[in-house]
Amino acid sequence: MSEEKPETTRERIRQEELKKDPSGSIHGGGLPDLVGNLGWKGTGIIILVLIVGFIIYAVFFG
Repeated sequence: MSEEKPETTRERIRQEELKKDPSGSIHGGGLPDLVGNLGWKGTGIIILVLIVGFIIYAVFFG
């Protein structure tokens, strides 16, 4: 009976949790998951808001 090292046990548990809920971890998710969940309309709206925000910033603080 060989026992697992604590590091191996931790990694195995982490991998199992990622399989169950990939976006639930601290570092999980990110931009690809956000864009994938929004669809093309939501992504377009975010890009448009960023561009308009940058233009407003440039006009008032530029």
